[in-house]
Amino acid sequence: MIFGVHKSIFRRLLFSYMLTVLLGLCAVGLLLSFWTKDYIVDTQREELLRKAKRVNLTIQNFQQSDERMKDLLIFFDQSFDTRIWTFDRSGRIVATSSKDEVYIGKSVEPSIVRKVLQGEDATLNLQFEGLKETMLSVAVPWGKDDVVYGGIVLHAPVVGMNQTITSMRETILWVTLLGMMLSAAIASYLSWSISRPLREIDKVASKIGLGDYGERINIPSKDEIGDLAATINQMAEKLEKIDYEKRKLEQIRQDFLANVSHELRTPLTAMQGFLEALQDDLIDHAAKPRYYDIIYKETLHMNRLVDDIMDLIKLENNEITLARSPVDVYRVMSHVASTFEPEAAEKNTVIEVSAEEELPKAYADPDRLEQILKNLVKNAVKFTEDGRISLKARSEPGFIQLCVSDTGIGISPDDQEMIWERFFKVDRGRSKKNRGTGLGLAIVRELVDLHGGTISVRSEIGKGTVFELRLPTIHTALEGGNSSC
Repeated sequence: MIFGVHKSIFRRLLFSYMLTVLLGLCAVGLLLSFWTKDYIVDTQREELLRKAKRVNLTIQNFQQSDERMKDLLIFFDQSFDTRIWTFDRSGRIVATSSKDEVYIGKSVEPSIVRKVLQGEDATLNLQFEGLKETMLSVAVPWGKDDVVYGGIVLHAPVVGMNQTITSMRETILWVTLLGMMLSAAIASYLSWSISRPLREIDKVASKIGLGDYGERINIPSKDEIGDLAATINQMAEKLEKIDYEKRKLEQIRQDFLANVSHELRTPLTAMQGFLEALQDDLIDHAAKPRYYDIIYKETLHMNRLVDDIMDLIKLENNEITLARSPVDVYRVMSHVASTFEPEAAEKNTVIEVSAEEELPKAYADPDRLEQILKNLVKNAVKFTEDGRISLKARSEPGFIQLCVSDTGIGISPDDQEMIWERFFKVDRGRSKKNRGTGLGLAIVRELVDLHGGTISVRSEIGKGTVFELRLPTIHTALEGGNSSC
């Protein structure tokens, strides 16, 4: 099919070019040959008229034909290489320049005679009996002053002119054939130069249509075809990127479903086992509170998982509206720290809170800001043992910078690029007690973007992690430094 299209375009272009050149050359050749023929005939006629008038100047004193006039006619015949006749006022031929007298006594056409007797020149084609070829003839008055004795006819064969025109037409034919060959070569090259890139575009487009986005069209030309190839290459690059993102998101989705299934199955299995034991009265009365506490914590974990999923769905669908107001950042940080201090103390970890003096208030939703800090501190507590977690705040021009740092196990460079992805769950050597949904940081990033702020991460394996968060202030920010936390 591809070659069929290619050949079809090639043939159409080739035949179009050749037909255009052929018609052009033929039209020019025909016009040139007709124009040349008219030019030659007109030139020959003017020359004959000039010679005829010269003959009249010589014989204008002869009112009748005699031997001396015939000798003069023979002389001019040999000099001009033309046949000369004279006729009287009645149109009868009275003398010729030829030695035979076969035309003497014959008559010239009456219309020509009348025209000559009126003092006008005339052109005629004589085909008397005995003439073997058509002659170009002119007739001029024979006489002196206003007295006209008759007329003088000069005629010459048109064979020479016809041969010239025929030769010229043959030349035009050969030029046309040569032009056809050259035009065929040029048209072939032009057709090939157009159809070849089109075939390449068709081949690559077919592969793109089959899902192979790695193919590219290599057409360096700067014309419309080159622009088309560049556009298709850009489209292929975008499709390749979209396909990559699609496959990556699909993998993340599958991982998320697997994680959610695992997170739900684990507490459900534990709760089912404990409830069955309680129902069958297999547990001592003294141990029942501990089992109830385990069941309660598992329900909290499941509730947290559902809440995270719902928050993320709402953020993705732009269904969350911020209730912004001036927020005391230090107060929020202190509240979050106090919330996680018991859990951190179990891991022998200390939580510290600090802020510079006269810190401006942030322009944020206090509940969502607390949710952001809780997710960050929760991760820090989860992966830090026998260490320190710091919450710091300082002012920047137009922003407040909040830093949540820990001395935990850190995040690998590869994972640092993926932690913000939706449904991505980092494995940092977490144990069963460090369970999570993998949605916390995705929610944090969405909430920060919703506030018009920024968030970044710095981490080193074995040394800890720092999250830097910037939120806009309610008033013009105080002058401050640009050092990192």
